[in-house]
Amino acid sequence: MTIKRITVAFVVVLLGINLAIAAKIYSDSSTKPDKDNPYSEMELITQVMELVRKEYVDTNSVTYRDLTYGALKGMLNSLDPHSQFMEPQMYEDMKQDTEGKFGGIGIVISMSKEGFLTVVAPMEDTPGAKAGLLPGDRIIKIDGKVTEKMGLQEAVRQLRGDPGTKVTITIFRARAKDPGDKIKDHTIERAEINVESVKDAKILQDSIGYVRITQFNEPTADEFEKALAKLNSQGMTALIIDLRNNPGGLLESARKIASEFIPAGQLIVSTEGRVLAQKSVYRSDGGKKQAHYPLVLLVNAGSASGSEIVAGALQDLHRAVLVGETTFGKGSVQSIIQLRDGSALRLTTAKYYTPSHKVIHEHGVTPDIIVPISEEDERKLLEQRVRAFSQPQDDTGEKVAPIADVQLDRAIDVIKGVKLFEKQMKVAKQNTGVTTATVAVTPSTQ
Repeated sequence: MTIKRITVAFVVVLLGINLAIAAKIYSDSSTKPDKDNPYSEMELITQVMELVRKEYVDTNSVTYRDLTYGALKGMLNSLDPHSQFMEPQMYEDMKQDTEGKFGGIGIVISMSKEGFLTVVAPMEDTPGAKAGLLPGDRIIKIDGKVTEKMGLQEAVRQLRGDPGTKVTITIFRARAKDPGDKIKDHTIERAEINVESVKDAKILQDSIGYVRITQFNEPTADEFEKALAKLNSQGMTALIIDLRNNPGGLLESARKIASEFIPAGQLIVSTEGRVLAQKSVYRSDGGKKQAHYPLVLLVNAGSASGSEIVAGALQDLHRAVLVGETTFGKGSVQSIIQLRDGSALRLTTAKYYTPSHKVIHEHGVTPDIIVPISEEDERKLLEQRVRAFSQPQDDTGEKVAPIADVQLDRAIDVIKGVKLFEKQMKVAKQNTGVTTATVAVTPSTQ
């Protein structure tokens, strides 16, 4: 009886203590703001929206639609340089890009990790390339409008236009030696942009093949196979693939190019995000494979996205030697999510990883052999390609001396070195075989 009363009393006291502690915890939590409570945060947004509607001086800019779109743009822009809210018209413009033809100046742009509107690469044979724009150039104005708070898609719309119309862009070039060349205006006439993706398939010397891939689009893989067939018919024994200033394109196209050189089933690239649906692997297919000849890839700061996938895979799998400069570092995946009013989100949902699980995004792919090139030489090489040597004169009629491509020259040297090493190894194996046979026979003849 006594024991029972003591037990009940103890339980009552303990329960009272627990209730007191729980009340204290609830009291403390109720006074602290919950940063992850969507309802309280939506209340804050609504409060600000109503204050703006009521107090803002310019009544033409305070419709609920304008304020909502403005808030969504700010929300997406605050995440990373590649996430974006697209109004219905911007979304329609984006869908038209996939058709492969548009009026513009022919440059690929992106937001740098510092938030600057940056030229990734000028497309060859386009007005942008002919104007002398270079990878890394910052676009600080478009037709006099400052780009500091301009979204990526809005900038694209400003640069696009009917062929024959003109746009003036102001460029900041940090690497310019002359202070007067750091900020320059370029007035460029737009044209229809439709660029071939595989160019210049030829034999250079010592049976070394060379081919340039300017971007990865739907016909790229087929064009590349035709180029390789041509080079193989001419006795190619080694290959240089030039991915410099290739801004990327379709992931599937890049996967097919890498598949030409690695065994079927081998991992090429993987993607990882927060949700299981964003975790994917892309492997080499079982199609026709190229001979295991020496392979060099040329890359630079204008090599981005799909170029980095190909370069990272072939480097990781020890199938190619990379020569040039560190790539751009665009290794994130954007998903397009359409909304009910015709607008859409471009949302970064995953990142690319090389076969050894190295992250590409904001790091790029570092070449095995780094060969820097000056800004002036890079500009001259671009101009040299535009003239295509058929008109070796500049605008003043003066002769233009061809400039050596030091990165390509180094790639050729690397392949020559690999071929010489393989030849020496072959001779050594043959000599070893003869010696072994002699040693085996000698004892029996004595």
